[in-house]
Amino acid sequence: MTAHIQQLRAHVMEWIARDPEPNTQQELTQLIDSESWDVLEDRFSGRLAFGTAGLRGVVGAGPARMNRLVIQEIAAGLGQYLLNTVPEAQVRGVVVGYDGRPDSRQFAEDTAQALMAKGIHVYLTHDVAATPIAAFGVKHLNAAAAVVVTASHNPPEYNGFKVYWENGAQIIPPHDAGIAIEIDHAATVPLQLMSLEEGESKGYLTWLDEAYYAAYQHMQEDSELLTNHHQPEALKLAYTAMHGVGANMAEALLASKGFAHVYSVASQREPDGTFPTVNFPNPEEPGAMDLVIAEANQQGADIAFANDPDADRLAVAARRPDGEFQMLTGDQVGTLLGHYLLAQQPKSLVGNTIVSSSLLAKIANAAGGDYYKTLTGFKWLTNVAMEKQTINTPFLFAYEEALGYTLGTAVWDKDGLSALVAFAQLAAELKEKGQSVWDRLTAIYRQHGFYFNAQKSIALRPDTPNIGQALRETPPTQIAGQTIVLTEDYQRGMAVDASGTETALTLPSSDVLIFQLDDQSRVIVRPSGTEPKIKCYYEVVTEMAEDEDYFTAEKAAKAKMMALMSAHQAALPQ
Repeated sequence: MTAHIQQLRAHVMEWIARDPEPNTQQELTQLIDSESWDVLEDRFSGRLAFGTAGLRGVVGAGPARMNRLVIQEIAAGLGQYLLNTVPEAQVRGVVVGYDGRPDSRQFAEDTAQALMAKGIHVYLTHDVAATPIAAFGVKHLNAAAAVVVTASHNPPEYNGFKVYWENGAQIIPPHDAGIAIEIDHAATVPLQLMSLEEGESKGYLTWLDEAYYAAYQHMQEDSELLTNHHQPEALKLAYTAMHGVGANMAEALLASKGFAHVYSVASQREPDGTFPTVNFPNPEEPGAMDLVIAEANQQGADIAFANDPDADRLAVAARRPDGEFQMLTGDQVGTLLGHYLLAQQPKSLVGNTIVSSSLLAKIANAAGGDYYKTLTGFKWLTNVAMEKQTINTPFLFAYEEALGYTLGTAVWDKDGLSALVAFAQLAAELKEKGQSVWDRLTAIYRQHGFYFNAQKSIALRPDTPNIGQALRETPPTQIAGQTIVLTEDYQRGMAVDASGTETALTLPSSDVLIFQLDDQSRVIVRPSGTEPKIKCYYEVVTEMAEDEDYFTAEKAAKAKMMALMSAHQAALPQ
């Protein structure tokens, strides 16, 4: 046995001694007995990295997996950072919620036990909870933070630990780095835990029961943004929770707003972290919406909705004039919701990310509202919104193209439940007028242009030169025959126009390049910092004639998009 293997074995044995879970202890013991050193090397080569989205990984034994010991160490580190940073953190406490994955309740209880051992009050949901319901608790209870144990729409073998700060939004720097330092320290010292029974008896634990869930429901029911009442009983809609935790609240909210014809997909209604009826529990994935569309067809529904498993995202499919259902893109849902909400409250603040459609800026400007954009990630959308909103221009709406939407200020994160109700009310209003969502999109596109967006992940050879560096050293002057009129380099923090004039960018540094073309098209390149691949985002804009229908215009936009994507990818540095 080499010295390295001996050291690895000693590390594994130390971990087993700390591990509170017999199943993962046994998993590691069997790997040692079978001398599976390569597997153990993978498990112990480092820890799962904690960042601004918290932490997410495959469930299993060892520091590079999600398990009870990792959760306890994360919670202990978070708790210490809160004590160091947030005034009265012990008394204000931490909200802890969890989704329907097999380990989530146990992980949530482990989180509570580690926090209570530090004297921090814990508000623990008594049952599974949609992520927006847990995030709502930060402001509702004036808590110091919140934790949601969820892997959202990741495959069944994953779980995660998402952290919200005292302002109700996901954490951003410097808190992510500060928490990570405390986690590393917690992994080197004996762990202190307090049982739920002891915590309850000492007053450190409050169970969030049905009254708490009802508080979220009543908040949404009373929202000024969800008061539009246009014959909801006339709209037929199909819905799926996609084996997640959204069904009870989604159905309750829709019923409270008068939607009498709501057809849930029975086989996907209850929480099931094995996701037996979908290959990948992400509504964006091909085939994920098949069952809800089949339900919509069976019931003669007008529209079909899906939440992802933790109900913070929303997908929409609408019936076309030919009777078939078609998925709306995330940008189209965001466009429709932004247009609809700005019509209700025009002088408001709306925003989206740099990779989402630029059409929202045009809609906001036409409505007399203010628009902002951020780097990718909902943590930026909500934290920046808090900074930019004013009394005269309150925050109204933000979205990202990956099916995330937030309305108003009660939940400072994406909320697939309130977005569901708002979109259903929009659809009911349109139906009352004899129109469809395609008609509304057509009207928007005729006013502002047909904005069509697409994205593509491109795998590169391992020896491919750094794409970002190559594009900066030899900047392109045109793409697909169109002149680049502006290049935004978020790593340098500068925008350069065709004449060479530079303007400072205000967003945080990020390895992103945006090329604006003279025909209003746009190409965004995001190199990966960890893998030989890049992600490219594309936008084309075409004019829409008064007598042109949506689907004819869409066909022309798709053709323009294919030409742009093909030409751009062929010209990338090899």
